[in-house]
Amino acid sequence: MKLHHLLFLQLFLGAFLAVCSTGHLHAQNRQFTVVIDPGHGGKDPGAVGASSKEKDIVLSVGRRLGELIEKQHPDVRVIYTRNDDRFVELNRRAAIANKAHADLFISLHCNAMDRRRVSPQGVETFVLGLHRSKDNLDVAKAENAVIMYEEDYSQTYEGFNPNEPESYIIFEFMANEFLSQSVSLATLVQNQLVSGAKRGNRNVRQAGFLVLREVAMPSILVELGYISNRQEEQYLKSTGGQKALANAIYNGFREYKREHDKKSYVFTGTQPPASTADAASTALTEESREYRVQFLISSREYEQGSPCFKGLRPVDHYVDGPLYKYTYGSTGDEKEIQKVLREVRKKFKDAFVIEWVDGKRVK
Repeated sequence: MKLHHLLFLQLFLGAFLAVCSTGHLHAQNRQFTVVIDPGHGGKDPGAVGASSKEKDIVLSVGRRLGELIEKQHPDVRVIYTRNDDRFVELNRRAAIANKAHADLFISLHCNAMDRRRVSPQGVETFVLGLHRSKDNLDVAKAENAVIMYEEDYSQTYEGFNPNEPESYIIFEFMANEFLSQSVSLATLVQNQLVSGAKRGNRNVRQAGFLVLREVAMPSILVELGYISNRQEEQYLKSTGGQKALANAIYNGFREYKREHDKKSYVFTGTQPPASTADAASTALTEESREYRVQFLISSREYEQGSPCFKGLRPVDHYVDGPLYKYTYGSTGDEKEIQKVLREVRKKFKDAFVIEWVDGKRVK
């Protein structure tokens, strides 16, 4: 193995472990943050179709995705690596996510096939890992080639050459502690793209993407379709197609976030506040089983009647670390809480039932 690749391997592993350990220090003390990364931009057009450019398509889909998340999840902070037509270096994209201690990193791209070959159609969602096929390596090479637009890229990426297979040996040594979560998100997103947006299924895959290798959080790279396929290009550049793609990715994110919220609860010893009696509540003793509908999580404490509650009143909350988790309704009847849930979901689609026993949340 070449000496510069050995040095690259040593430097990268040290940096990767340092980034990951830093991420853990902040994991329990911040607002949920998602970074949306529209690929390419500025002087880098990305893949070019007959009448469109990758950089424009992914920026539009990325903005739509961010708007959906912000509208439906007031507790989530959305950050863009770029929100206009500018060039952003790959290592800078990762730095933006790491500095924000983000919980998710979603990178958006369009695929393309050599013009001498018949182009396929379909979506594929990648996570960081080994190339299991030549096709996966080819996709990674194409996306990693963006570094050649950067000055001194060889020095910045410690000798990494996107066209040199030997450079990818680094990925064989990476123990990605976020792989399981990344695969979970990728699977949810891919399923929604196929079932919701009705796109061709090219599956969840692994490959060595530079933009994913340094982010200390679960991360995915979505190839929205083949801009080199005339029929699919028309879909990719259409308003309807971009809306459908953004909605599908959002739905995958929503499912992931819902499971994250269910699993992230850690009992802090804080007793939940007494519920205010209302039509959906019943008087309960401290020893009883209680059901509530949780509909909002925020780092802020809101007063009764806040616009954030969309007319729900009265609202209770309990404190989980730095977060305020807001609930509506209180009853010991499982059937009754399901009625309440249906009503709340008309306003908050991600609402779900939580259960308390002896004054403590159990699920």
